Amino acid sequence: MNWNEIIKNEQQKEYFIKLNKILQKEYKNKIIYPNKKNLYQAFSLCKYDKLKVVILGQDPYHGESQAQGLAFSTPKHIKNPPSMQNIIKEIRNDIGHCVCEEGDLSLWAEQGVLLINTVLSVENAKPKSHDKIGWQIFSNNIIEHINNNFTNIVFILWGASAIKKSKLINTSKHHIISSVHPSPLSSYRGFFGSKPFSKTNSILKSINKKEIIW
Repeated sequence: MNWNEIIKNEQQKEYFIKLNKILQKEYKNKIIYPNKKNLYQAFSLCKYDKLKVVILGQDPYHGESQAQGLAFSTPKHIKNPPSMQNIIKEIRNDIGHCVCEEGDLSLWAEQGVLLINTVLSVENAKPKSHDKIGWQIFSNNIIEHINNNFTNIVFILWGASAIKKSKLINTSKHHIISSVHPSPLSSYRGFFGSKPFSKTNSILKSINKKEIIW
């Protein structure tokens, strides 16, 4: 089993056929992020058999050149968006050092962190514009697959859209760490000081898995 097989299986379902038709039209007529070739980048970089942690966000960044197919991540040459700035600030306060100061979280993904949003695409300058086109079913099915086929995965849920997915996770098999979203609108209401990075590593250490270098 691998991510490609799982995604191909989803793509054959009725909801995804409808979703794909909408996406084709959207990419043709509007500015959509991320680039179509990067829609599944999170799955490409986080190998199926190395999965340890799932970080779940809302939808991709909606500014030019920001989204790269990994939740919260941006290319190194792009100025860190406010949410990424807050994530780095929390890492520094939590564990003292961040290996992803430039905003590219590929190093996390390669260590077994699946960085996905509840919605995988967005129209330029229109947050949550693709919230109702079918991605929620896709992300639900991915989470349910992980819930059913893995054990001891750490789910980090940031923001209301992500926290809603907690009902799909069996906490007798897995671990949930949740807080408000790291965006400036909510970060001071519970994201700062939530220590998700040290908490995750404590869990991984307790189950004899290699800790994430954040």
